[in-house]
Amino acid sequence: MNKYVIERPLPGAGQLSAPELQGIAQTSNEVIEGMAGRVQWIQSYVTDDTIYCVYLGDDEESVREHARLGGFPAEKVSEVATIFDPSTADKTMVFA
Repeated sequence: MNKYVIERPLPGAGQLSAPELQGIAQTSNEVIEGMAGRVQWIQSYVTDDTIYCVYLGDDEESVREHARLGGFPAEKVSEVATIFDPSTADKTMVFA
């Protein structure tokens, strides 16, 4: 599976209540359950007007299908090319 970052514009996202976020999560999980393992939700980050989600998916179309079925915006879906973090600065690290 490939990793994707999804940009979901949602004015006022940062003001969503815990019950509202719970409802979004429940809908997402229900859609994922019906997609036979083609997508997996990893994590989401909420900012003032956007939700950024990290998903694993068979392909971009599967990620977009999840958005359509769940009624979620998916303005931009980007496949992750590489992941790096502070440990990348350690010259002794070996990258595959």
